[in-house]
Amino acid sequence: MWKLKVAEGDDPWLRTLNGHVGRQVWEFDPHLGTQEERSLVDEARRSFSDRRFQIKHSSDLLMRMQFARENPHVTNLPEIKVQDLEQVTEEVVTNALRRGLNFYSTIQAHDGHWPGDYGGPMFLLPGLVITLYVTGALNVVLLMEHQREMCRYLYNHQNEDGGWGLHIEGPSTMFGTVLSYVTLRLLGEGAYDAQGAMEKGRKWILDHGGANAITSWGKMWLSALGAYEWSGNNPLPPEVWLCPYIVPVHPGRMWCHCRMVYLPMSYLYGKRFVGPITPTIISLRKELYVVPYHEVDWNQARNQCAKVSPVELRIALILINGNLGPNSPYEKGQSIVYNLQLNCGFCGGSIVIFPKILNQVNQQYLYYPHPLVQDVLWASLHKVVEPILVHWPPGSKLRQKALHTVMQHVHYEDENTRYICIGPVNKVLNMLCCWIEDPNSEAFKLHIPRIFDYLWIAEDGMKMQGYNGSQLWDTSFAVQAIISTNLGKECGPTLRKAHEFIKNSQVLEDCPGDLNFWYRHISKGAWPFSTADHGWPISDCTAEGLKAALLLSKLPSETVGEPLDVEKLFDAVNVILSLQNADGGFATYELTRSCRWLELINPAETFGDIVIDYPYVECTSAAIQALTSFKKLYPEHRRHEIENCISKAAKFIKDTQAPDGSWYGSWGVCFTYGGWFGIKGLIASGKTYSNCPCIRKACDYLLSKELASGGWGESYLSCQNKAYSNLPGDKPHIVNTAWAMLALIDAGQAERDPNPLHRAAMILLNSQMKSGDFPQEEIMGVFNKNCMISYSAYRNIFPIWALGEYRSQILDSS
Repeated sequence: MWKLKVAEGDDPWLRTLNGHVGRQVWEFDPHLGTQEERSLVDEARRSFSDRRFQIKHSSDLLMRMQFARENPHVTNLPEIKVQDLEQVTEEVVTNALRRGLNFYSTIQAHDGHWPGDYGGPMFLLPGLVITLYVTGALNVVLLMEHQREMCRYLYNHQNEDGGWGLHIEGPSTMFGTVLSYVTLRLLGEGAYDAQGAMEKGRKWILDHGGANAITSWGKMWLSALGAYEWSGNNPLPPEVWLCPYIVPVHPGRMWCHCRMVYLPMSYLYGKRFVGPITPTIISLRKELYVVPYHEVDWNQARNQCAKVSPVELRIALILINGNLGPNSPYEKGQSIVYNLQLNCGFCGGSIVIFPKILNQVNQQYLYYPHPLVQDVLWASLHKVVEPILVHWPPGSKLRQKALHTVMQHVHYEDENTRYICIGPVNKVLNMLCCWIEDPNSEAFKLHIPRIFDYLWIAEDGMKMQGYNGSQLWDTSFAVQAIISTNLGKECGPTLRKAHEFIKNSQVLEDCPGDLNFWYRHISKGAWPFSTADHGWPISDCTAEGLKAALLLSKLPSETVGEPLDVEKLFDAVNVILSLQNADGGFATYELTRSCRWLELINPAETFGDIVIDYPYVECTSAAIQALTSFKKLYPEHRRHEIENCISKAAKFIKDTQAPDGSWYGSWGVCFTYGGWFGIKGLIASGKTYSNCPCIRKACDYLLSKELASGGWGESYLSCQNKAYSNLPGDKPHIVNTAWAMLALIDAGQAERDPNPLHRAAMILLNSQMKSGDFPQEEIMGVFNKNCMISYSAYRNIFPIWALGEYRSQILDSS
């Protein structure tokens, strides 16, 4: 059986700042577990597989089973379901909160954080497997049990049409399908294995034009593997790192995730690295293309992406002509049709408009199609600049200098994250670059044990997470949720452990050296998204960490432990103040360093808004809330700076509100998430429903989206299409409902009409499970507009938080 180990690390190649606090790693123990326990795990796996096309998100059952054994709890509190609003009483809500808190305390790790699944994207695991395969380390690093669970995960998330999506709930894409298919082949699956699953995957690829139509990140991975040619890639010249910083397109001006991914990519491109050509690679060259490999036009393939199949085109035409509505069973065709209607105003079908349909259908797979300026730029670099850099002696010297500079930055990133790296994509890319530079290097060996920081297992199999976890983020929210219930005295041990985790996770020093040379922002006093060993500072994580620390400092130390040292609070405030942009908004990791027009050269067809670090309503609101809380306790510390910062930030939130009263949520689904932050930020800045038209508009917008049955339920399509979309069947979602509830409670909705709040509370109460847990529903996290990601702790945190505020602010006051 598998066992989750927390805050451990006895590998001599592991480095840590704080004893591995927050580290969560799954290990396989063949001797672990009774026959009954193993049977329960097998049943959970079978159940997920049987329902995988209806329920695509795992419920983190393996972790819950382990904690149920380790932290058994018995509650005598009854499970109460309410039938009408009159039954939503303080007694019922308090009972539900106690049950929820009792359960939630049992899945807290001993170091104080709440472990959980942070998976969702389907393109992360392939990068790891390709890297390990190319370096010859696949069977050395991964046990057969790892590989078996990875295969389970990929098969479980294969769509009915045979393809794989960008994320677990998404429709099939060439990017997701080719990489998932290749990963299964590298893990030892045959081309005709798995009851036809491999044949279906291959058919999907070939029906859509073959792997030459994969998006640019996929082209890069296949090129390194040897299943695609580098001449079929648009250029990623490492020489851009030699440009002066004043140049607007300098990588140091880009969003850190963007530059940290394209940094090692540029090394691979500059080296034209290709791994060993094994029999499996030779076979893949035959399996992935509609023409023989040697006949592929690689120059043309540079800009080919995701052709649609003739069958899908016919479905689109049938649906258009038939004018079928959004409940059509033809899901793929429906998606195409509504995208056509939404994006180009097209209605009706005719053979005359085939080209227009084909163009729009193809763009189903491209969230950000290349503009003309990119095509011109890549063609110029490919046909003129690259030949000079590769073949002309002075150009070759420049290339070598650029590659050396790139590796300097790769090693700096590795060392300052303890080889975790900022995210999973650059983690495995950096690891591959270190191996190419020196297969026997210490850097490569230091990378290997940190692979397991990214792997998570649930009943759907083993996945690669979108970070090394969301430990600090979830813990900060959990503390605020628990304290909101006014039942904190009953949760003393839970809060004490969470407090220790928050204190142990603060970043205590800036990165070494000249921060300007390494394009890094200050980090002393910040909180990261995950762990101190990861260490990248983030504006909203720092704000939420500070909010939690301040709340805990107001509780008795004999209950929650000693408060954070005041100088460390001041350091956190300093980081927040340093991250405000001229427009008043807050971006994520750094200041916004370049212009919005730079997005024109976004080469990643799959994602939007990746090139610069944009300011967001969520980050800005979190900063306001944290600074307001701090100012109440320390009114004289940098008072004028803090007040000016809050004022400018509030103006940013008002300026970015849409005419309909909404805010687009960039890190959660979607308008309910953005609305919660927008309203909370304005209220924290001193605005109220009565004196702020923005708050009134925002409340009206949220109320207009309430479901007839009560509550809110928002689909991930809201993020993708930038227009509010209900979940299928207009079903409510406990997390969206909680976000809307929290926003409306803070905005004084109970004084005007409390019934929407009562209906929402009823949804949450009736969703609670017998154990006190809450169910895992549809995916609720997002990044870069188009890719969804799991925040598995939200299912517990936000219902508790919303019911806590409802109890303390609505029921208690009435």
